[in-house]
Amino acid sequence: MDAGLFTANNVWMMVATALVFFMHTGFAFLEIGLTRQKNTINILFKNIFIITGGLLLYYAWGFNLMYPGFEEGDMGILKFSMDSFGIAAPEGGMTAEYADGGYTWWTDFLFQGMFAATAATIVSGAVAERMKIGSFMIFTVIYVGLVYPIVGAWKWGGGFLDSWGFYDFAGSTLVHSVGGWAALVAIFLLGSRIGKFGKDGKPKAIPGHSIPMATAGVLILWLGWFGFNGGSVLSADPALTSLVLVTTSLAAAAGGFGAMITSTILYKNLDLTMFLNGILGGLVGITAGADLMSPNEAVVIGFIAGIIIVGGVALVDKIKLDDPVGAVAVHLICGIWGTLAVGIFGSMASGAQFMTQLYGVLIVGGFCIVTSGLILGVLKATLGLRVSKEEEVEGLDIHEHGMDAYADFRMNQH
Repeated sequence: MDAGLFTANNVWMMVATALVFFMHTGFAFLEIGLTRQKNTINILFKNIFIITGGLLLYYAWGFNLMYPGFEEGDMGILKFSMDSFGIAAPEGGMTAEYADGGYTWWTDFLFQGMFAATAATIVSGAVAERMKIGSFMIFTVIYVGLVYPIVGAWKWGGGFLDSWGFYDFAGSTLVHSVGGWAALVAIFLLGSRIGKFGKDGKPKAIPGHSIPMATAGVLILWLGWFGFNGGSVLSADPALTSLVLVTTSLAAAAGGFGAMITSTILYKNLDLTMFLNGILGGLVGITAGADLMSPNEAVVIGFIAGIIIVGGVALVDKIKLDDPVGAVAVHLICGIWGTLAVGIFGSMASGAQFMTQLYGVLIVGGFCIVTSGLILGVLKATLGLRVSKEEEVEGLDIHEHGMDAYADFRMNQH
């Protein structure tokens, strides 16, 4: 391979890595914007812990657990040993022989490491304002350190889902649903925030403290998705990379429109938060098949994802679950939709492919429900998951961290 092409590929992958890293800013802004001021430090602390802890865990064993060198169709759970601890570049890892000249081994590790932390960030938003920080940190370590790499190995590491023909280009299931299933289990075990449901059982809005910040967060996430999906081409291939960026953006725009139109028809108001979550739903929905779709198909997939968002948020409320940022609707439900869409639209569409996609969704879902339920169940029985009523009412910032995000906040309360 030409040295210039190898360099160009690697530079693009490093840019994509930086864009995925920047998504953590977007997640943080979105979460604090949609929640109350008194819990801002808590949410920021969790987000910083996720990216720092996630990267160290991925270095320690996650990368080797996820890409262990499979026999075809292997489950990939028992391929890990303490000999796998830490990372070291293999022979030829810095040359064009590695990864068909798409990138070096070090770039591979860092790009995949940025993905790893995203699953736990999804849970962070769902459990906001009421989960003990210590329990969340322990959950993150186990889930990012073990559960995410095992699921990733089944497909991206060449395991049994890969040999079955299951397709997930950039992680509608392997990243977003992995986080979404854990978020669903967590909010079920935690219970709703005080004041979320009235005595009649009807949900009440608990407004976030900074919708402008939430909006900035969504736009940053959209930007980051250029790296999330565009980098998943795994080279700077001009035709494929440009197609992926187009399908990603069109799905985002259509998702926003789908949610805006649906929520306006149903609720008779122009709800910005639905508009924003529709954009994210479109992005999650296109992620499984961004390289397979035409622009027209991307618009349809995104628009349907936007409709799903409105229904998903209403469904979560109806079953008396409390998800402050809409993480279950965005990442889980739209993640499932995007994965199934590979069997309906695009160059791989067929009844057989749809069933393969469905089996993949069900297997990953079952594994994530059991593992997250086990981790969270043990934590609930030992350390506890939920803060006290007093801590929740007064805010986690002052109780868990002894500080306020905004210097004059508590002074203005008195």
